[in-house]
Amino acid sequence: MSTTKPHRETIYVEEAEILEHQAHEGEQYSLRLAAPACAARARPGQFVHLRVDPQRPLRRPISIMRASPEDGWIELLYKVVGEGTALLAGRTPGESLNLLGPIGAPFRVGERRPLLIGGGVGMPPMIFLAQELRTAEAEPLVLLGSEVPFPFTPRPSQILLPGMPEGAIGAMPLLEDWGIPSRLASRAARPGCHQGHVTELARHWLDALDEAHRSEVGLYACGPHPMLEAVVALARAYRLPVQVSLEEFMACGVGGCAGCVVEVQTGEGPAMRRVCVDGPVFDGYRVFP
Repeated sequence: MSTTKPHRETIYVEEAEILEHQAHEGEQYSLRLAAPACAARARPGQFVHLRVDPQRPLRRPISIMRASPEDGWIELLYKVVGEGTALLAGRTPGESLNLLGPIGAPFRVGERRPLLIGGGVGMPPMIFLAQELRTAEAEPLVLLGSEVPFPFTPRPSQILLPGMPEGAIGAMPLLEDWGIPSRLASRAARPGCHQGHVTELARHWLDALDEAHRSEVGLYACGPHPMLEAVVALARAYRLPVQVSLEEFMACGVGGCAGCVVEVQTGEGPAMRRVCVDGPVFDGYRVFP
């Protein structure tokens, strides 16, 4: 049973019951939690700050991958990278995890053709953004890249896309069921995937658009730092708007400790901003000038 109390008006504290906890290849896990307050307010790009185990009082920030306001659950995807996430991987359905959420500045989409690019554990915000765009007057495309096995079984897409390299037919089943086109990239020679970087797929698609359609594109990305830098360079080359979600180590997660600051460019010059509450979503050009 999940209990809630408001925290700073927009961030909630919940004792969230584990509903499902599924292991995937590459030490990846998907986690569904009963968190009705968070689920009712979560937006793509936001995250929860999770107490993974009573042995670890320091929380872990994990991006929200899906949310169901109707059913009161959120879904997370994470990879085991240390002792904390290893302890989280051992938690079982029926147990509860204390969380703070939703936290952070979300993505804001204004273009007709949003191009969503996710890499590794940066995929969840793109999936959440695609979920939100299902009911919008937009035509999103989702491109996902991973060097470890994807946390789902790819299937050949039934949605045709211009400019895709030969053999790049793999898609995420959930997105395919939603009617949202997707393609996959990996340098690990996975069947159906583009054998290269996910930004290469993006360039193929952009080059296949005429000038009028390309002017309707905006880029949205989350993933490793080098990938985000490449996404911003791609946006700059085509003169397109770009938003990026940053991943940083965090302590408090609510803006008090300033342990997750990054330098961004502002109209008054360089400034330090907190990834947890000033972000994690930023204008890509301000982060990678």
